[in-house]
Amino acid sequence: MIVRPRPSLIDIAFTVRGSVLPRIKGRLLVIALLGVAAVLTAHAHPGIFSQISAIPFTLIGIALSIFMSFRNNACYDRWWEGRKLWGSLIIACRSFTRRAAILDEADRRLLLTGLSAFTAGLAARLRRTDERGTIAAHGFDGPWLDAVNPTDALLQHLGRHCLHLMRDGRIGPIHHSLLEEQLHLLSQVQAGCERILLTPLPFTYSLLLHRTAMIFCLALPFALAGTLGWWTLLPALLVSYTFFGLDALGDQLEEPFGLEPNDLSIDAMTRMVEREMLSALGESDLPPPIEPTHNVLT
Repeated sequence: MIVRPRPSLIDIAFTVRGSVLPRIKGRLLVIALLGVAAVLTAHAHPGIFSQISAIPFTLIGIALSIFMSFRNNACYDRWWEGRKLWGSLIIACRSFTRRAAILDEADRRLLLTGLSAFTAGLAARLRRTDERGTIAAHGFDGPWLDAVNPTDALLQHLGRHCLHLMRDGRIGPIHHSLLEEQLHLLSQVQAGCERILLTPLPFTYSLLLHRTAMIFCLALPFALAGTLGWWTLLPALLVSYTFFGLDALGDQLEEPFGLEPNDLSIDAMTRMVEREMLSALGESDLPPPIEPTHNVLT
């Protein structure tokens, strides 16, 4: 996630890191070369593009921008829902910590460490990395870790431990229901994140916009070369940068749990939960918080 102050005029003109320019520079280069070829052809054969009017491109451009804004809004909704789900995860972990304050040291350590392992395991699951190894690195191991969904299996393991505490008389039924309520919220968070991860935008819808934007930008220089000459490059590149940039930004926001600069800062939130759980256990040697690197917070 990009973390930086409001950009100045110099930042707007020259900032590359965090922008979509590195992803679309190849396509912009193609448009520039086509623009040069169109202008040279128009100079060599005057009137060759006189039959091509810019009016249809104006109408198509307006329609394309509207449809592209719909797609970007849908992608941003996915990004924002992912952020709200991780905010709910942090709230549930903090609430669980308060409600576990009266437990014995050993029980509190198992449960709070389990919350850290759950958060790290969920992050690994959403990024399709070593989920089991991440959970095991937090000190949790057992046959249940070989389940199809190790992160959910860890949550069930914590739930069984809370149930044993109630059956042993160390907590009452009301206290158990309060702890179980927060575990249920964590399960909802995981299901919500998996819903975003496993349900991409309809491929046909995205493909239609990709193709239309590409054809529009490839044909635009030929509609302008006959009247604008070498000035063709300026509007052609500006329009292409806008359409290709919005397209690339939508691709980043569509899957908010990845490692792109504009994706959610899952690592930072995972580290924050770990630090708070260890602090609640009285630990003083805490891992450092993750800070932005070159204005990018992972």
